[in-house]
Amino acid sequence: MKKTRKEEAKEKKKSGKYNCAEAVICTYADKMNLDESKTCCLGCALGLGMGNMEGTCGALTGAGIVLGMCVKEKALAKQKMREIMEKFQTRNGATQCKILKGTETKKVLRDCVDCVGDAVEFLEEALK
Repeated sequence: MKKTRKEEAKEKKKSGKYNCAEAVICTYADKMNLDESKTCCLGCALGLGMGNMEGTCGALTGAGIVLGMCVKEKALAKQKMREIMEKFQTRNGATQCKILKGTETKKVLRDCVDCVGDAVEFLEEALK
């Protein structure tokens, strides 16, 4: 039985070989007509909330890259990214890495593997 993209992305993240952005982006290499090694380069600086945990969750930034590559229409891509962000915020209570990971509060809202899964779930909906 073929894995869903959500399952595939979560497995990539669990492996420890991919940051959150890479796990999302590399799962869609085929849809972007890129090989996986080049695709991973797109997300290498975006893990840990754009490299420092202060920024937007890497899984969401990865979803934005995939969305832009697949939709190719600026206004529609922006609209769909807003929808992904709103769904993610509603489910998880935040979109910022340090808040999700509880860096200051010591209360984890969502672990990285589940953030990756959520981003891919909402991305799949946006790509339909």
